[in-house]
Amino acid sequence: MDRKNFIKKSLLAGIAGALLPHSSKAKSNKEKSTYDKLMKQVGFNHLPNEKGVTTMNTVLHKANTRGQANHGWLEARHSFSFASYQNPDRMHFGVLRVLNDDRIAPSRGFSTHPHDNMEIISIPLEGALEHKDNMGNGAIVKDGDVQVMSAGTGITHSEFNANKDQDMKLLQIWLFPNKRNVVPRYDQISIKDIEKKNAFYQVLSPSSKDQGVWIHQDAWFHLGRFDRETTTNYKINKPGNGVYAFIIEGTAEIEGQHLERRDGFGIWNTHEFKVKACSGSRILLMEVPMEIS
Repeated sequence: MDRKNFIKKSLLAGIAGALLPHSSKAKSNKEKSTYDKLMKQVGFNHLPNEKGVTTMNTVLHKANTRGQANHGWLEARHSFSFASYQNPDRMHFGVLRVLNDDRIAPSRGFSTHPHDNMEIISIPLEGALEHKDNMGNGAIVKDGDVQVMSAGTGITHSEFNANKDQDMKLLQIWLFPNKRNVVPRYDQISIKDIEKKNAFYQVLSPSSKDQGVWIHQDAWFHLGRFDRETTTNYKINKPGNGVYAFIIEGTAEIEGQHLERRDGFGIWNTHEFKVKACSGSRILLMEVPMEIS
C-alpha cells in the first residue's frame, strides 16, 4: 500500500470519529487509542534535519489551503490532517498534531467521547463552551480563557456551545505528550490578569510553577494582541524546539514572510526570530519539540 493510501485509510478509520458526535456506548477493547491512531500517521514531514544542519527552516500554510468540513452545525478548518481531510504533506509540526479552527452553532456540540495520551488545549475566540467530563469537572470556557486536558490513561468528555442564540468559535490544539499514561487532569485559567498590551505573554508551559496553564510536554505558548505596529524578538526556550505561529486576526511578518488572517507559519533550526505584528493583529505562538518521543 503506498503512503498516500495508507494515510487516507488510517485517517478515515482512526480519527473520523473524533470530529463528529460520539455515542455513549463503550468502545471495544480492541479499538486503538487516540495516541496510537495519531502516532501511526507521523514522520513524513516537519521533523528535524540531519544532525549538524543548522540552517533556519520554515513552512507556510496559507489559510485557504487548510482542510475544510461543513456539517451545518459545525464548520471546521484543519491546519493538519484530521477526519475526512487527509494530506500526507500536512500531518504535523513536531509534536503539534492537531490545530482545528471551529465554529459551533448555538446549543450544538460534541457528545461524550473518549481520548487518551494527548495534551488537549482549547482557546475560545468568541462565545462560550460548556465542558463536562468523567473526572467530575463541569465548566464554562469563554473567550479570554485557556483550557487544558491531559488525557493520560483515558478520559471522556463532552463540549457544547453554551449559548442558545450565537455561534461560538474556538481553536482546539492537540500535542503528543512526553509522558504516556499519566493521571488525567483538567485545568483552565482566565488570561485577563496576565494579558499584556502590545506584547506577547505566556499562557502555557511545562511547569505548574510558571505563568499560565501547564502540560506534559516541553512546550510554551504565547498570545499577543496588538493595536499598534510592534516588533519582537522571540527566543526559543529549549534547543531543538520550533515555533508554529498562527495569525488569529490581522497581519504580521515573521523573518520577512508576510502573513494574513488564519495563516500558519512554522519555523525551526533557529535560536530566535523576529515577529513584526501589525496594528489590529492577534497572534498565537506555539513553541513545541520537533522530535516526537
